[in-house]
Amino acid sequence: QVQLVESGGGLVQPGESLRLSCAASTNIFSVLVMNWYCQAPGKQRELVATISPSGAPTFADSVKGRFTISRDNAKNTVYLQMNDLKPEDTAVYYCNTHFWRDFWGQGTQVTVSS
Repeated sequence: QVQLVESGGGLVQPGESLRLSCAASTNIFSVLVMNWYCQAPGKQRELVATISPSGAPTFADSVKGRFTISRDNAKNTVYLQMNDLKPEDTAVYYCNTHFWRDFWGQGTQVTVSS
């Protein structure tokens, strides 16, 4: 019922920025809470940021002040602007939402390395 496709990952140096996008195929995007998760090798998937239907954001402590989550309901897209990237941000980033169950995108790799 909900399909999510992430894009925008890549290889960057510490201190640089990336913007991830998540395109959602659903007729109820505007009423969904949208989330970004990350999963580093050997670690659990963890919540990075959440955005309410109206655009109110919440961030994990590790990214506060560096990342911004936003959404464009007209485009059924949620974004994660990642600034001042650090090596510890290296992970696969997943878009997520919940309707009658959890829905996940395929993930996009972010690698931060000097």
